[in-house]
Amino acid sequence: MKHFVLAAALVGLSLGGAVAESRDDSSVQQLFNGKDLSGWNGDPRLWKAKGGVIRGETTKDASAKGNTFLIWEGGEVEDFELKLSYRCNAANNSGIQYRSRHITDDSARNAWVVRGYQHELRNENKLPNVTGFIYDEGGSRKRICLAGEKASWDVDGKHLDRKLLEDAELERLIRVDDWNEVAIIAKGNHIQHYLNGTLILDFTDNHRKLALGKGVLALQLHAGAPMWVEFKNLTLKRLD
Repeated sequence: MKHFVLAAALVGLSLGGAVAESRDDSSVQQLFNGKDLSGWNGDPRLWKAKGGVIRGETTKDASAKGNTFLIWEGGEVEDFELKLSYRCNAANNSGIQYRSRHITDDSARNAWVVRGYQHELRNENKLPNVTGFIYDEGGSRKRICLAGEKASWDVDGKHLDRKLLEDAELERLIRVDDWNEVAIIAKGNHIQHYLNGTLILDFTDNHRKLALGKGVLALQLHAGAPMWVEFKNLTLKRLD
């Protein structure tokens, strides 16, 4: 299938605990044109471009057979800065897949199964079930690194370095029932997640077999209870 290379604006460099916007946007791609889902591949029953946003929704009559994803067709991404805004309801959770694999073998429950690193998206502000942790979608490590942590994963498992934020600080940062701004920065085996301009996760994956170096980007609709999630301002900068 033809891959689409789209253009326009993104996240810049991280300074302290915040993300600074890049003034040079020549290497930035806009991943959504605001009108339709050109360059994306997902279940057309569940994903739509509506009102200038990407909207995914499951209902009683239009449900997901297993977790399903809207996959960006711009190719695999290695080192990058990804930025977007999201909001969702509290009926279920969503996620942003990165450095992931599109699964097309018999283990896939639908045509849009993705496995790999997931930036968890939630509409709640009570730990531990808050937005921003890394989940191992389809893998064995489950919650790899929680929001508010600086940690690493070695051959003998997870090692917590320190807390980045106190629980109350993290809970106040999350905008329930509103738009939240997400930034993901991946350089080599080092990953950072930002929420509303603040660093909330700093993770180094030292596991030689399980660490993921590159892969596709995708957006999740979770199986189970009917839910909806919306995305806008999706931008990507590949890092050389």
